[in-house]
Amino acid sequence: MIPVHWYKKMKKIFYFSLFVFILTFNLAKANIIDSDNDGVNDKDEIEIYKTDPNNPDTDGDGYSDWIELNNGYSPLAPNKKLTENDFDNDGLSDKDELLFHTEIDNPDTDGDGYSDGTEIKNGYDPLNKEARKLEKLIKINLKEQKLTYFLGGVRRGEFIISSGVNNTTPKGVFKIDRKIKKAWSNFGLWMPYWMSFYKGKYGIHELPIWPNGRREGVNHLGKPASHGCVRLGTEDAKTLYNWTEIGTIVIIH
Repeated sequence: MIPVHWYKKMKKIFYFSLFVFILTFNLAKANIIDSDNDGVNDKDEIEIYKTDPNNPDTDGDGYSDWIELNNGYSPLAPNKKLTENDFDNDGLSDKDELLFHTEIDNPDTDGDGYSDGTEIKNGYDPLNKEARKLEKLIKINLKEQKLTYFLGGVRRGEFIISSGVNNTTPKGVFKIDRKIKKAWSNFGLWMPYWMSFYKGKYGIHELPIWPNGRREGVNHLGKPASHGCVRLGTEDAKTLYNWTEIGTIVIIH
């Protein structure tokens, strides 16, 4: 015979489990409601994309919101890509707003008095009222001869490089430990926008310049050509130099 107290206990567990199941089911159901049948659920339309959950083509350009989003176009502006549109005029494209999880229709998501675009430009977290910096990261792929840099885990750009011949560029995890706008090489060349990641022995820099003004390695980008440093094209080197801070992590593989 089953004890009464055990029966009551099991009954409570059953009803509690049933309550949790119903609650979970209803929440899941709410997340998949798609009133306009455009392929984007109402919750995402309202909270993320700021589109009309009752209109399958919010901007009226003849393409559904789902088709536009999945092809990189803005569902809020006819014939504009997500990278081209800035719905709230905060200096951050709609694509970047989605990547950084900021609000497309609010120029200052965290309400700290600085626009989302200004915060990202200066490396700050647009989701935190406190002045918190986002982590910067540089990844260098020696096989592909490419350098990619990230802010808060979001890819910000990619450049073609020229690394060291005969595998002389070290692999591993490093940090930018020094920056010199125009450094002198022991090989007798100037290295503009020099950023050391190996105690001054190896660094990232612009294509070097001989004392007579001749640029070295112009035709070598995309393949190994240096003594171990990582070379970048002129504008690319300047862009990365101005973006990078001392202490930025560099991963070379």
